Amino acid sequence: MPTSGPPPPAAPEAAAAVRPERLGFARLVRTRGYRRLLAVRFTTQWADGMFQAALGGAVLFNPERQADPLAVAAGLAVLLLPYSVIGPFAGALLDRWDRRRVLLGANLVRAALVVVVAAVVVAGGTGPALYLPALAVAGVSRFVLAGLSVALPHVVPRRHLVEANTFAVTAGAATAALGGASAIGLRELIGTGDAGSGAVTLTAIVGSLVAAALAAGFPRGRLGPDRTDGRPSTVGSVLHGFADGARATIATPSVAASFVALATHRLAFGISTLLSLLLFRYAFADAGPLLTGMAGLGQAVVLAAAGLGIAALLTPWMVRRWGRPRTVRVALLVATATQLTTAVLLSLPAVLAAAFVLGLTGQIVKLCTDAAVQGEVGDEVLGRVFALYDIVFNVGYVVAVAAAALLSPPDGRAPLLLAGAALLYVLGLVAHDLQLRRKRESTPGT
Repeated sequence: MPTSGPPPPAAPEAAAAVRPERLGFARLVRTRGYRRLLAVRFTTQWADGMFQAALGGAVLFNPERQADPLAVAAGLAVLLLPYSVIGPFAGALLDRWDRRRVLLGANLVRAALVVVVAAVVVAGGTGPALYLPALAVAGVSRFVLAGLSVALPHVVPRRHLVEANTFAVTAGAATAALGGASAIGLRELIGTGDAGSGAVTLTAIVGSLVAAALAAGFPRGRLGPDRTDGRPSTVGSVLHGFADGARATIATPSVAASFVALATHRLAFGISTLLSLLLFRYAFADAGPLLTGMAGLGQAVVLAAAGLGIAALLTPWMVRRWGRPRTVRVALLVATATQLTTAVLLSLPAVLAAAFVLGLTGQIVKLCTDAAVQGEVGDEVLGRVFALYDIVFNVGYVVAVAAAALLSPPDGRAPLLLAGAALLYVLGLVAHDLQLRRKRESTPGT
């Protein structure tokens, strides 16, 4: 247990009573442990963005390969499903293992796996030969990100968690977008064939190696866990990981409400992502400065990243003014209107505008969910709840992408699917309210 730094996370009841305080960006980043953890996050997520964009370019925008909607869906599933499958079990390990070692070792393993994927891309590999090592890279990446999330309460006092998490998650997502943009730009310089795609993929090892070196700078035990679940064996803890995370989530209605809101956003966003990728490649034509193809996708990524940045500024203000529940509802309502507008217009400008707005609203929902989990779930089960979080975040997205791939025409022109995404947001609003009513009904005098 660390002898200095912030106190260990409190029990959910005590955590809920802690009033968030604003420290300010300049003073926040002067906190040594937080600054180092940020650096690990930024290098990790830059590498993630680089790898995902490079692999996506190799599959979807490589002139030496052809990609239909199902191929696109398979590629996205490779990037997002692995940790969601093993997450409940890996999350239990994060509640037992020294998280510094996890961040160090996992980044080194990921760097080695990226080399394998790059070699397969250069050789023109397809199918399992490409997807299996890519699955391994994605799985390790999600493990690292979960480790970063559960380590945050150990470097920042709990009263500053909302502010610290808002900046870390939003800036981290923007860094991942920067990594993706870097991959897109590098492909234009090196080449868009298998050799060029492989070289760009290989570049992602830089971020992993730097992240490992930074993680090594933490003292042993500095990032927790401070206590475990009390089970005598790691195997028992691992096998009970999913059930433990689910029980802890269900037991806290505000966390459960945030989860269902996030789940519906990811389902709707998965539909939009698949259709946008197809539209940029097959349906849209350049319109002045607005581009299509891989370059147009890069513009969409930049706009989405801008939405993430605005969310970092808006979310704390909205939460202080309205509270978390109303903030989530406003975000879902704006996302609903955006999806409906895009379905009606279905044009390049509309899709680019939607990238910004959905990036903004989705990040608001995510930040509110992060705050609920980190502030109201005990440290002894935090890793497993974040593992469940990852399932909600990624499995719903991949399921939506797969469904859209089966239902979409080859060029992505499917306004009814976009309208269906808007309906999902409405369902999310209803489910979110039902979970919060469960909280109110369990509180005497409300």
